[in-house]
Amino acid sequence: MKVFLHKTFGLVYRITCWLKWQFTPGGLLVLGGLVTSAVVGLDTNQTVAYQIFTLLLALLILSFAGRLFFRPTFSAYRNLPRFGTVGEPFPYRIVLKNLSKKTQAGLQIEEQVENPLPTFYEARKAGKEEDTERNPFDRFLGYVRWRRLAFRKRVADVKRFSLPPIIPNGEEDLRVELVPLKRGNLQLKGLIISCPDPFGLVRSFVTLSVRQSFFVLPKRYEAPSVQLPGTRKHNPGGVSLASSVGDSEEFMSMRDYRPGDPLRKIHWKSWAKTDRPIVKEYQDEFFVRHALILDTFQDSEYGEAFEEAVSVAASFACSIQTQDSLLDLMFVGTEAYCFTSGRGIAYTDRMLEILAAVRPCTDQRFSKLPPLVFERATLLSGCICVLLSWDEERKVFVRKLETMGVPVIVLVVTEHPISQSVDSDSDGWQPRHFITLRPGRIGEGLASL
Repeated sequence: MKVFLHKTFGLVYRITCWLKWQFTPGGLLVLGGLVTSAVVGLDTNQTVAYQIFTLLLALLILSFAGRLFFRPTFSAYRNLPRFGTVGEPFPYRIVLKNLSKKTQAGLQIEEQVENPLPTFYEARKAGKEEDTERNPFDRFLGYVRWRRLAFRKRVADVKRFSLPPIIPNGEEDLRVELVPLKRGNLQLKGLIISCPDPFGLVRSFVTLSVRQSFFVLPKRYEAPSVQLPGTRKHNPGGVSLASSVGDSEEFMSMRDYRPGDPLRKIHWKSWAKTDRPIVKEYQDEFFVRHALILDTFQDSEYGEAFEEAVSVAASFACSIQTQDSLLDLMFVGTEAYCFTSGRGIAYTDRMLEILAAVRPCTDQRFSKLPPLVFERATLLSGCICVLLSWDEERKVFVRKLETMGVPVIVLVVTEHPISQSVDSDSDGWQPRHFITLRPGRIGEGLASL
């Protein structure tokens, strides 16, 4: 029964979208009048509504027949920026050329994107707590919940833009925009050029297959400049080792070979000149190194708290100054990841690209993250933890970091209140810097830091 309802919801949703796509607002009004007059005018002896039905049906037939004569030809290309941001208008330009032999007027253009529908698994796991204000029938049937989930899965909010008249073989440089709604790579499948029929009831379409894509970065908030109380730490191997691309420390000088020196440090050209082994000598470095830890562990594929947590992490990745320090981004996806930026290793936009691709980890437990952090704890000057809940496991993790001498700022992004009994341990311990952030009020919470 549940599978049948899920398929029915999808069919109803597609039909609704198709009607809005094919008909203008006036056309929908005529279609509604057609259905109403058909029901009322069943008995032709009692009412003349069948005459209205005949008139409206004739109008729609003529409108659909007019679509056969809409055969313009166009070519187009887009000039896309490299990045967009979730929830912010993404302006770009489209160059459209009229390849037909007559002037085309009264046209509209819009992007073609594919908005995925909820799967049965996603619909089954969708929470019912948001339906408390609905009547019992809506809560039981679940269509409102399914439609809300479909709305959340949209990748972009697109609009139609009116075109000026385009002469034969003429080009028009158009400024358009859309609003990305999802992080990651956004695929633009094509351009749809439409024109209403002479009666203004239905639309005629021409689809141009122009496939392009751009990367959508996470939404970002105005995060304060955080000054963690940690000091510079000794990092064996220097900045080069910190970037995880090798064990080449900061070069200092040349010296004679000593037993035990690795062969990769031998400077072969100097050996050839002096006829004795010469090695390159390096010095270890002391510098500030922060960690930005993102909690990705939750039960469902979609969660507003998780999306906000990614936005919080992106906000701090932009606000932490890394000219003279390093920033490690740590999280768990299909495996444990650690990405380092700062001091010329990588730049903020690369960190944002990584965060744009982060997905929830639904098949593993939080216990997989602490080992990744603890093995680097001796190198860290400070740590920012963006967590999705505040349970015993996460509390033990934060307490151990502080025990190891790493200053920690804890930001818990959750929709549920945290009880006072969990905030502090039985012996009175609690994190020195602990803030709860509510989805929808993230900016206010970050301002209190």
